[in-house]
Amino acid sequence: MHGRPRKQPSLNEDNASIEKAAKLRSLQSLVLHNHQNKIYDKEALEVSSKLLELNPEFYTAWNYRKLAVESALLSEENSDTIRAILNEELKVVENALRRNFKSYGAWEHRKWVLKKEYSSVDQELQLLDQFQKADSRNFHAWNYRRFVAKLKNLPAKEELKYTTNMIESNFSNYSAWHSRSVILSHLLKEKPQGFNSKHDVLKEEYDLVHQALFTDPDDQSGWFYHLWLLAQTAAPDAPSLISLWPPHGSDLVVSSNGALPLILYFDQVVEGVNSSTITVAHTFCEGEGLIWKPLSVNYSGKAQAWMTYLKFPEPGNNSSEVYTVVVGLGQVKGIISSSGSSLSSPLRFTFTMRVQSTPSEHSEGIVTMKMLSWKDEDFCRNEEVLQYFNPCILPSELLNISEDCQQTTLKSKLEIFTHEIELFRDLLIEMNCKIGMLTLARLLLAHDALMLHSTASVSQKANSEKILELFTDLMKLDPTHSRFYKDKLSIVLMEQVVSNRKSLEGHCWYYGTSTFSLTQNSICLRLNNLSLSRIGSFEHLLWVQMIDLRENELRSIEGLEVLQRLTCLNLSHNKLSSFTALSPLTLLSSLKVLDISYNEIGAHSIDTTRYLCSSPLSHSAGDDCNLGEYAIDDVDMAKYWEAVLVFRGLQLMQLDVVGNAVSDDDEFSFLLVKILPKLKWLDGNAVY
Repeated sequence: MHGRPRKQPSLNEDNASIEKAAKLRSLQSLVLHNHQNKIYDKEALEVSSKLLELNPEFYTAWNYRKLAVESALLSEENSDTIRAILNEELKVVENALRRNFKSYGAWEHRKWVLKKEYSSVDQELQLLDQFQKADSRNFHAWNYRRFVAKLKNLPAKEELKYTTNMIESNFSNYSAWHSRSVILSHLLKEKPQGFNSKHDVLKEEYDLVHQALFTDPDDQSGWFYHLWLLAQTAAPDAPSLISLWPPHGSDLVVSSNGALPLILYFDQVVEGVNSSTITVAHTFCEGEGLIWKPLSVNYSGKAQAWMTYLKFPEPGNNSSEVYTVVVGLGQVKGIISSSGSSLSSPLRFTFTMRVQSTPSEHSEGIVTMKMLSWKDEDFCRNEEVLQYFNPCILPSELLNISEDCQQTTLKSKLEIFTHEIELFRDLLIEMNCKIGMLTLARLLLAHDALMLHSTASVSQKANSEKILELFTDLMKLDPTHSRFYKDKLSIVLMEQVVSNRKSLEGHCWYYGTSTFSLTQNSICLRLNNLSLSRIGSFEHLLWVQMIDLRENELRSIEGLEVLQRLTCLNLSHNKLSSFTALSPLTLLSSLKVLDISYNEIGAHSIDTTRYLCSSPLSHSAGDDCNLGEYAIDDVDMAKYWEAVLVFRGLQLMQLDVVGNAVSDDDEFSFLLVKILPKLKWLDGNAVY
């Protein structure tokens, strides 16, 4: 491994290996016998220690010794005897580590012994020095060092200095860089007395990592640490609400046949969104009983977007009566980020709505009269296409943040990013460095994101074209990772399209069929044929009800679940390869029209995405699913279980799946009709 060629073993070496294997099998059998029969005498423990000295990776032997120690401690009260028992365990661990100082089981067993608080930890750092001299990058030893430092209450600044010494002796010590990031994360969060400001700390860290990057640009250790620094610099100090629907100040006309979604979109993943932390006041009912739901497919109780429904009354004689809704958040603490910080500041926004019994031309109602067609001739441009459009992005005047404090923080971050951008531009002039190009692209992205919050910002991001150029060049220079760069490029391109009104107008079309009205004004956001492999910028799209994403290169629709108003979706002619890729659809309860034709669903016998990340369809999403409920004679339900999980909760009226390998089976069509009781059209044909 690690580039070293295999050496053919000699006859003597083969015989020694055979003898060792026989000895190991004998010892393992004895340990398992003692374990099963709960034999914890001295002879049995000696057998286990011999086994662990030969093979420290036999985890059952470590667990056996834990049980043996616990059994001995139950009947022992003398502290000296207890200490002797535990010190014997430390000796066993030390012998095992000398055999393999990267043994997970050995290091964890040593932690377990020290947690008993009978053994001295004074010698542990000396032991660690021995192992780190053998391999200064041994991450097991570094992890154990942090454990010991916590037990001994060693000052974090001393440990930080230790990492500095180790890094300066070897810039390629990735474990030292990682340990430094762990220590600094703690210090930045706790802000102990005498610790420098975050701005000063980050500047010092950038200076340190520059030494590594510019000394040996081909070594990855410093680059990973620089990426961590970039994330720390760009990260907001506290979560903020950045987008919402209905928009602040909007005036809606809603029909009486449904409920109105209220969507909040934060700048990072948060939890604690509920009727206690969010107040919703309106004239027709109180908001205490509202149930807030995280819009996430992983069912973790945390999400960047949250949603609830407002139920409104039947219209009275006066259908023009206007209702005012006031939403407040942040008055009560409880909305927190994954880092533990609370919502940055309290805020309040309002909108008005009028309920009417019959959906009008501009109402939030749903009327389905004819099959929807996605042909170009069915769409037309209209200068007033966005006449009723309100931006979802929260206006800055609503944010009750100290302007001086906000501008000071932005200024310090922009100062860092501007300096870094200049450095990496100079580096790329001198050498063609792929990771340098990627870092420059990330810096420009972070800089543009900050500029949007600056008082001097403009809606068009200044560096978009340069970022697109960098990712395009990287796709050519590094074809092995071209799909990663393509995803990044797609996100930037989509941001460029939807983040300002002028560009957005060029992609908003009017669906012109007079006999069909499914969305407000029938506005369709047409993002077809843009070569997108990923989609993003969802904070700008909460208003969308109809979107055309056909003829792209999408392999994932991650994030689409936040578009809770979506009723019509075209994903045809993409590269979606499984129903797992469609899991965000399970949260789109308003979806009525779906086109997933001409993808690659069913073409691959093994869905490799399951091995890249955990599929939400294999966990809690299916806990309450009874496949037998949808069983059809002679249909293998196990073959289509993911399709059942995706479609069973939807209220689709029109579905197109033709052109996928899975659609070649007639039985699949029968199954879809059974799963979707409201379906009227399947692959262009009426369903009876």
